Amino acid sequence: MHYIADLHVHSHYSRATSRDLNLESLYQWAQIKGIDVVGTGDFTHPQWFQELTQKLVPDGRGFFRLKHPPSKFTWLGSNHHISDVRFCLTTEVCCIYKYNNQVRKNHHLLYAPDFTTVATINKKLAAFGKLASDGRPILKLSSRDLLEMVLEASDRAYLIPAHIWTPWFSTLGSKAGYNGIEACFRDLTPHIFALETGLSSDPAMNWRLSSLDRYTLVSNSDAHSPQKLGREANLLDTDLTYDAMFGALQTRQGFLGTLEFFPEEGKYYLDGHRKCGICVEPSAPQIRQEMCPVCGNPLTIGVLHRVEELASRSKPQRPQGAPSFEYIIPLPEIISEIQGIGPNSKGVQQQYQKIIAQFGNELFFLRKASQEDIQKHLGPVYVEAIRRLRSQQVIRTPGYDGVYGTIRVFQPDELL
Repeated sequence: MHYIADLHVHSHYSRATSRDLNLESLYQWAQIKGIDVVGTGDFTHPQWFQELTQKLVPDGRGFFRLKHPPSKFTWLGSNHHISDVRFCLTTEVCCIYKYNNQVRKNHHLLYAPDFTTVATINKKLAAFGKLASDGRPILKLSSRDLLEMVLEASDRAYLIPAHIWTPWFSTLGSKAGYNGIEACFRDLTPHIFALETGLSSDPAMNWRLSSLDRYTLVSNSDAHSPQKLGREANLLDTDLTYDAMFGALQTRQGFLGTLEFFPEEGKYYLDGHRKCGICVEPSAPQIRQEMCPVCGNPLTIGVLHRVEELASRSKPQRPQGAPSFEYIIPLPEIISEIQGIGPNSKGVQQQYQKIIAQFGNELFFLRKASQEDIQKHLGPVYVEAIRRLRSQQVIRTPGYDGVYGTIRVFQPDELL
């Protein structure tokens, strides 16, 4: 069956996350967005793990159901296609350690098929960090040794490197990463089969590196609030089981590709210095501009520049068997642009609710709704907005050094 999976989210136990990140909200917002399988996030946190064991029940296929689903949002409408959201046991951890005389800071996603495996992993990791301190705990443990522990816990437990290009905390990032996957995981590299591209890169950027050709490129929301679910996600066509899903990620059979941010919208796309408002297009890789021209402090080297540094190809070359991908813009951003008010404003939220009630869920509206139906219910401006999104005719203002970029579908004077 065709389904959409978002396998990197957080709970309210992670720092800088919404208090609304609970299982009930994730369940409801997964339906609103059109997500069929959603990660639990944060299974290493003792209190969250206890909540997971109390509120979730195994579905017999490696996923979990919510014991007592909340009533659907009154404005969800009758057109939504999800009858029962499934949860996958997931977490993100931060490994901080020294290797080859350099401090490394790598974030990784862990996956498990059952609570017994999670308990085994948590017991092992508790010796290397305070699991109760954060939903995304800091571990004094190398990435390679973390992978070994996960493999020892179960042959159905997996590790996927998270947002691999992010400057500060990733496998290939400019600040504390490596120049290759093999350098990070060494002898256990064959057990890495997928990489999360992150919001500031897309598959095409990763296709610049022949060394990444063998990996399945996945995308997830890394949601810090339930409303952010599905801003990136994975498209699959397999049996709705844990083993079938990960089999697809390992072989690409049944993995249909990803839904992507335009990478310019990611907050680390270009080099820059947020404090001084400096944003820098990368020059030749061998002429990296290291310092802010205003204050002299170091620039944060962005994802595009880092890809240029490590690229083996001048242009993207899609690996044999690799699926394609689609760009999406979060629907509240499109409504906000059309209405000329903030994406969190009451007017935008009311229009968002109206669209979801009519079309069923956000991802269906963005990807599949017909022009005729959009014209009928919303008018020609929305028809043109969705046409431009689907044809990638957008205006891109890149993000840098923690500042999100913006993607627009209209020139400012077109909506006057």
